[in-house]
Amino acid sequence: QVEHPVTEMVTNIDLVKWQIRIAAGLPMDFTQADIRLDSCAIECRINAENPDLNFRPSCGRISLLHIPGGPRVRFDTALYQDYQVPPFYDSMIGKLIVYATNREQAIRKMKAALCETIVEGIENNRELQVDLISEPEFLDGSYTTDFLARREQK
Repeated sequence: QVEHPVTEMVTNIDLVKWQIRIAAGLPMDFTQADIRLDSCAIECRINAENPDLNFRPSCGRISLLHIPGGPRVRFDTALYQDYQVPPFYDSMIGKLIVYATNREQAIRKMKAALCETIVEGIENNRELQVDLISEPEFLDGSYTTDFLARREQK
């Protein structure tokens, strides 16, 4: 599950750690009843691709990289300055995840984190992500699975 960081953020449970512990035969020290969902997390997948050219993959050298930080901001990636993004794999280069007490705060935090994110040297979808989470349909939660296709038709 590529979105497991969202689950980890809202449950405060390290799923990978527990998968390893369970595989090693260790018992879980919590039950489903112990898990409380009273917060919000959002994940944006940062991809090496050009949204304006039908999401054409992009490869090349990362010439400048700034990863956002702060409380409850997480960026899962293998990128580093001067990394060479190859053309042979999935275009995802990072997962940006934020956590807040409610959806409105999580959206604000995600916008700030996206704006702090700098990946230069390759084309990427960071700017599209900022635009998408600013759309009225996303803000009010009325978007559907055809949201992106309808947005592109406008």
